[in-house]
Amino acid sequence: MSSRVLCFVFLLLCIFPAIAFALHLPLTLTHFDANDPSRDPYQILSYLASSSLARAHHLKNPQITATATSDATTTSPLFSHSYGGYSISLSFGTPPQILPFVMDTGSDFVWFPCTHRYVCKNCSFSPSSDQNVTIPSFIPKLSSSSRLVGCRNPKCSWVHHTNKTQCDECRNSLTPQNCTQACPPYFLLYGSGTTAGVVLSETLNLGDRTVSNFLVGCSIFSSRQPAGIAGFGRGLPSLPTQLKLHKFSYCLISRRFDDSPSSSTLILDSTSDLDRKTNGLIYTPFIKNPIVRGKEAFQVYYYVGLRKITVGGRRVKVPHKFLSPGKNGNGGTIVDSGSAFTFMAREIFEPLAVEFVKQVKNYSRARDVEVLTGLRPCFDVKDMGKPVELPELRLHFKGGAEIALPLENYFAVVGEGMACLTVVTDGGVGGGKAVVGHSGPAIVLGSFQMQNYYVEYDLRNQRLGLKPQLCI
Repeated sequence: MSSRVLCFVFLLLCIFPAIAFALHLPLTLTHFDANDPSRDPYQILSYLASSSLARAHHLKNPQITATATSDATTTSPLFSHSYGGYSISLSFGTPPQILPFVMDTGSDFVWFPCTHRYVCKNCSFSPSSDQNVTIPSFIPKLSSSSRLVGCRNPKCSWVHHTNKTQCDECRNSLTPQNCTQACPPYFLLYGSGTTAGVVLSETLNLGDRTVSNFLVGCSIFSSRQPAGIAGFGRGLPSLPTQLKLHKFSYCLISRRFDDSPSSSTLILDSTSDLDRKTNGLIYTPFIKNPIVRGKEAFQVYYYVGLRKITVGGRRVKVPHKFLSPGKNGNGGTIVDSGSAFTFMAREIFEPLAVEFVKQVKNYSRARDVEVLTGLRPCFDVKDMGKPVELPELRLHFKGGAEIALPLENYFAVVGEGMACLTVVTDGGVGGGKAVVGHSGPAIVLGSFQMQNYYVEYDLRNQRLGLKPQLCI
């Protein structure tokens, strides 16, 4: 695949010449084709479970990119997608070109599908289809503001996570001061997918505002990435950092595993009062990120202090070392909009699952459904003649913040009345060898658990705000 990526990069290079506010955006879910037979609910759950686990593997063992202001508030629609992400539409270029982007708080780079030659393998919205799909792409030749980023540009080092310049060819030049070498291509991993391309300086259009010299990736080859990604993490190239946001917030609409034009709102805010709290929100502070050589991605994540977990009011016995990140980067809890289902290390998940099984007396275990979905425990809740009742799952955070998750946020009811816990761990159903081990975050809070919650990332005051709210 690397030779093909480089080929596309060289083709892309040939088409270029040498070289603070708040926004409300719609946020939506990505949906499978309603006419696709792969919309079997068990298959969808299995797909989301496996993709969430693959995402957790990447977040716990990240591989960094490889070489081959204004004073207004803005909102935008936020759309949900059945493959696991929520997307927004952003406008780049002169004149503007509008494209969808998956909102991802677990990464810090913004990139879009790019040029007429863009290729995306295994990017169908259907989890079982291997057919290629046509994906809207940005055309640099149609934008007068597109520029390749040079290797001497400090922003080039943002992409490659190094303080060194990326001018290898210039070092061997007789006149290095006149070197016009471009920033080297990037290659990114996202757990279940990849993307590769070159770095551009482009104009980002936000409502009636324009942001010049915005660093963005022009991807010409991707695998299993059906849209561009807008990284909202803590790194220098992330969208919040480049826009100098004070805070951003969103409310995730419910996942119903069907097609829907509904959207909620993403708010980008660079004008909020420094210490003022949003009415109705409970806050927990962000925890200091571990600094681990070779795992610089850990510094991008949003760590929060999860103190304990209770099921039906009973505390789940979790070893303390898993609740707080150590100097080696192991342990702790992060919030990740790019994960569908929450991941928990086996040492946390097993006592959690045991507690649910112990407390659920009125429903039988559905082990055959567990095999189909890759989730456990699952229960047969059909034909009971009354609403489904399962133990409450409550998360307790530092600072006194607590959230009692609605039942639909941690159990998915599928088929003819089968309810499965939407938390994944290593080893799959029935156990097995763990492949992640204790590396990286022990808990990754996914978007399924955050649906119908207003979530605020207060970047100036380093805290996360939460409150239950009907998003649609």
